Amino acid sequence: MIYIGSDHRGYNLKEYLKDYLAKSKIPFKDVGNHKFDPEDDYPDFAFKVAQEVAKNPAESTGVMICGSGLGMAVAANKVKGIKAGLALNEWLAKHGRENDDLNVLSLASDQTDFSLAERILKTWLASKFNGGEKYQRRVRKIEEFENNN
Repeated sequence: MIYIGSDHRGYNLKEYLKDYLAKSKIPFKDVGNHKFDPEDDYPDFAFKVAQEVAKNPAESTGVMICGSGLGMAVAANKVKGIKAGLALNEWLAKHGRENDDLNVLSLASDQTDFSLAERILKTWLASKFNGGEKYQRRVRKIEEFENNN
């Protein structure tokens, strides 16, 4: 399951990506915002996406969108078990998934048009953690630090 959420600045891009996911028959759940609200706050939706993914990280991923993508990534990474990262292009999406085992993708609506966002998402979904020893070691270090602090 893919959990998707956005604030007002990412709302239109989220709606576009929901159409892409539906047409591609990829299961998803929109965790909000469900209407355009210029007074909403990105952490609310980042936390919703991250908390849903954290319930079952082996079976779910998340996509979140705000103006820069940065605030949502910061907020989501406060949820235990979440590895969120910003991707501004396909290379970053693939790299983050394959090398860093990202389970939440953050997109910047102010820097990413609909076509690019679709390509980034498609690349991210097609990529998997490569599981090489050095990548497992690095991810394990992050998880150990998270569990001890």
